[in-house]
Amino acid sequence: MAFITKIKWVVLSVITLSLASIIIHLSLAKFWAVNIVQYKAMPSLPENFVPTSGGQVIKNKKLWGSIQSLEALQPYANARSNYSAPKDQSNRFIYAKVFGGFANIRSSICDLVAVARFLNATLIIPEIQESTRSKGISSMFNSFSYIYNVDQFIAYLKNDVNIARTLPEGLMERRRKNEIPSFKTTSSASPDFYLDQILPKLKQSKVIGLIITNGGALQSILPPGMEDIQRLRCRVAFHALEFRPEIQRLGRRMVHKLRAYGQPFLVYHPGLLRDTLAYNGCGELFQDVHTELIQHRRAQMIKDKILKGELNVNSHLQRDKGLCPLMPEEVGILLRVMGYPAKTIIYVAGSETFGGQRVLIPLRAMFTNTVDHTSLCSERELSELFGPETSLIPKSYRAPPAKSQKVLTDEWKRAGPRPRPLPPPPDRPIYQHEKEGWYAWITETPIEPDPSPLDLRMRAHRLLWDALDYIVSLEADAFFPGFNNDASGWPDFSSLVMGHRLYETAASRTYRPDRKVVAELFNITRENMYHPKHNWTILVQEHLNRSLAEEGLIRQSLLSKPAVFLSHPLPECSCRIASSKVVNHVRGQNGRYLYGDEDQCPKWMQRANMAGSVLKEGTKSEDDEPDYESNDFVDESDKSEGKTNQSQIWDQDEEMDPND
Repeated sequence: MAFITKIKWVVLSVITLSLASIIIHLSLAKFWAVNIVQYKAMPSLPENFVPTSGGQVIKNKKLWGSIQSLEALQPYANARSNYSAPKDQSNRFIYAKVFGGFANIRSSICDLVAVARFLNATLIIPEIQESTRSKGISSMFNSFSYIYNVDQFIAYLKNDVNIARTLPEGLMERRRKNEIPSFKTTSSASPDFYLDQILPKLKQSKVIGLIITNGGALQSILPPGMEDIQRLRCRVAFHALEFRPEIQRLGRRMVHKLRAYGQPFLVYHPGLLRDTLAYNGCGELFQDVHTELIQHRRAQMIKDKILKGELNVNSHLQRDKGLCPLMPEEVGILLRVMGYPAKTIIYVAGSETFGGQRVLIPLRAMFTNTVDHTSLCSERELSELFGPETSLIPKSYRAPPAKSQKVLTDEWKRAGPRPRPLPPPPDRPIYQHEKEGWYAWITETPIEPDPSPLDLRMRAHRLLWDALDYIVSLEADAFFPGFNNDASGWPDFSSLVMGHRLYETAASRTYRPDRKVVAELFNITRENMYHPKHNWTILVQEHLNRSLAEEGLIRQSLLSKPAVFLSHPLPECSCRIASSKVVNHVRGQNGRYLYGDEDQCPKWMQRANMAGSVLKEGTKSEDDEPDYESNDFVDESDKSEGKTNQSQIWDQDEEMDPND
């Protein structure tokens, strides 16, 4: 009897402890609960996000402050010496057709002006093929004026090159009859190529045509003695290439809306483009049909000899090498580790994000105030920017004619390996939503169809969206690239923005993350990504903080400048304010200066800088009372593990080959 009583007490104790455990767990779950909100496109910033300072921007210096070691760098792209104005009349003409997107166009135009300068020829306003009348744009514009201000372009460069709107009538007639020699140039073309091969043809025929398809017509790093040609590139990119007034007004209006909330904002450019992902073999980072689309594009690049490599590559190894873009969720984690709170305003730049809004959902979950140009511009404002356009009928899906089972079986046996999905299992219908959209063709045919008139017009519209994003990116308090330093050597949006910000305000917060180092850091804490150890957060903070300053610039000079000069216009297009601080002079293995070889600024610029410094000292600092929440990514229990030396990872990658 006593034994049975003991058993009853044991059972009762177990039940009591179980109930207590359930109550404790429910209490903790309620205390630590996170509100999960179903994603929806945010038309604007939330209503409860109100200005905190009457329109005055309050900045936390640790997150938004300028980089003191770079404050001595100032923009100075004027010609230095022995630089004469062009002759009033030139009987040699160069016209050009420029293919590609926003970044390719901007880089190509700068190269064209430089080529026209040292060939002593008159440059005809370049023809941007993405925005010609045949692409369905408004009749108010021609190809160049669809994006840029033609009058500003001609007036600003009058002391550098002769620029004409069109060819003389006699030469125009020769062009109509295809009697003018044309050359397809590359971004690796040297000045000797133009002087030895192009100049004789130019003297003979008086006019030549250039076709630019890969984002450039001149090599990035020029021989010694041609520094003024490099500065001319800077004057074109940073002064002469102004957007047309309508774009500038709408861009300034977008910046004003972001500033009106009294908080700084960060611009993030994902860099998730289909061509980029295909070239670098990053298809496995996506799923289902998107992987097939990337692989199909990669196969086409191999066929067109744009790419030398295998069709199937390990995307995770490519990511570990730093060749793939950072995914939005990874960027969100990096920003939270740096201390940016969930209410930070993040502007997502870029007219195209492969994968659509779905890939941005994790970022929006971490930062609720994530916006883009559709959040800040109304449909009416965008339509006014496009101008009056003729209506186009959308290309609707048409079902292919039915095939017999025998024909389908024979076609499949003859098909062989190709980047296409397997056929559906028997009795499984292909639903309509799988066939609609711009990727519908991949479920039916291995051949990508030609773009419809509506697709061509959309490409032209993307140029305007990129122009608006470019304006916002330059004005941002911080900029974070998801992808730059592409091994292909093509210009990319992030690199051009980073170069422009370096030129205008070198001390502004422009992150230059090493994606290879970031991949190693994420691999370290892959199983604890959302609750990393304290020493891991220190590693991330040290790496990103160092990327803001000299180390980031040195790495950019090594990897980015050899591909695109405008991504890193130092030291040619900047000068340095004299100061008591010792400047580090860093040379590369080939003797080229990577950092510290800037000219000293003129005296008038130094006086203006001193006056600006006096005014700056009188401004209020908000560093002591920042309106930001603490970093919730730090595991307080692991603080005792100490600080790890980030330089170990940097040293391993210091001599990284851009083509690795």
